[in-house]
Amino acid sequence: MPPDTTRQQATLERATELALSFLGSLDAAPVCTTTPLAELRRRFAQPLPDQGVDPVTVIDELARDAAGGLLGTAGGRFYGWVIGAGLPAALAADWLTATWDQNAGLYACGPAAAVVEEVCGTWLKDVLGLPASASFALVTGCQMAHVTCLAAARHAVLARAGWDVNRDGLAGAPALRMLTSSEVHGTTIRAAKLLGIGTSNMVVLPSDPASRMRPADLRDALAGEPDRPTIVVLQAGDVNCGAFDCFPELIVLAHGAGAWVHVDGAMGLWCNVVPELRHLLAGVELADSWATDGHKWLNVPYDCGYAFVAHPEHHRAGMAHRASYLVHADDVRDQLDWTPEHSRRARGFATWAALRELGRTGLADLVERCCHHAHDLVTRIGALPNARALCVPRINQGLLRFYDPRSGAMEEDHDRRTDAVMATINATGEAFFTGTTWRGMRCMRVSVSSWRTTTNDVDRAVAAAAQVLRTFP
Repeated sequence: MPPDTTRQQATLERATELALSFLGSLDAAPVCTTTPLAELRRRFAQPLPDQGVDPVTVIDELARDAAGGLLGTAGGRFYGWVIGAGLPAALAADWLTATWDQNAGLYACGPAAAVVEEVCGTWLKDVLGLPASASFALVTGCQMAHVTCLAAARHAVLARAGWDVNRDGLAGAPALRMLTSSEVHGTTIRAAKLLGIGTSNMVVLPSDPASRMRPADLRDALAGEPDRPTIVVLQAGDVNCGAFDCFPELIVLAHGAGAWVHVDGAMGLWCNVVPELRHLLAGVELADSWATDGHKWLNVPYDCGYAFVAHPEHHRAGMAHRASYLVHADDVRDQLDWTPEHSRRARGFATWAALRELGRTGLADLVERCCHHAHDLVTRIGALPNARALCVPRINQGLLRFYDPRSGAMEEDHDRRTDAVMATINATGEAFFTGTTWRGMRCMRVSVSSWRTTTNDVDRAVAAAAQVLRTFP
């Protein structure tokens, strides 16, 4: 039986009603999930029907069965991981993206999608303070941005050693190495695995007390194997304390040894839009590649990340492919020449809409607000009994630890107390935080990146923390 196209409008109208109802409930709804795993599986894991179901009914069932299993990441009281919320224009553009259903792999498949990505690349390099000559790619997130950038890096450093990795692969190639600090994010490690670099070829240099790579350590590591193809990974806003490496000194050292410098700027690159924070990024433009996210501080819907490469020839060499059945033209930009994906969602539409909605001043205001709210959360909760701020935010990331006041309490007791307090705060539904282990200590991370977060949201989180701490002996 052919599909009933007359039901499409009713289905989309119903989806709109449900979406608006969800967004309207965010301030009152618990941030945490309330439906256990077993119940979610029971709801969804029904036998596949032999006959199709009316599309409006399908959407109603989906919303009904997902209820209680959705985190409040779209609201203003979610402070876990680093997750933004969809700006109004970006969310609406994402709806249109799904409606238009363009395959944004080739210009020929979606000319508007290709041109919008070109514009987004120009705008993003401008607001992030990166070289206008850099190439770029819109990808799923910082994970694939790292893969894209490090593929270019792999090609470049092996080419300097006389090895064509595209033709000959990695078998028999000069052994690559990657130098990082102890603040390296897991997505960089995964990228090293995916690209065949391997974790045994990653050298983790201990960070200084401010969570930055020490120039002396990098100098010694570079000098230890001066002829080895090397990639250096630096941090622009690490995930725990928002620390920034000293880019001018470290990049000069790395380049002097022939190394490629990649910057993980998932959050921190956005600080360039705030004049008072721009000094944190001094010299970052000297690097060879940069990765960041759109679904964090730019607040576009999941998923979206951005890769930038200062050497387009190595970027393209790491990604491009030609096939007889594909339609190419010399005067257009085909996205698949710059990204790991062949079939792609047209992520540029939501990015374009977010940047248009905010403008320069709106983007700066968003970043400043998040930094202010993060500082407020950490300092106020840290001032409560048996709480301590271990890392007061310089940007939007901070750390808290909760202490067991009993005589003779050990570090492991404080670890358990920290996890227990955090879990109890989350269970109130008033706020949601996630944990980390930092310098051997369990901590509650505070991350603020949502455009929706208000002073009232912060007040509610602090009040919930105070109430929870009063219940602990």
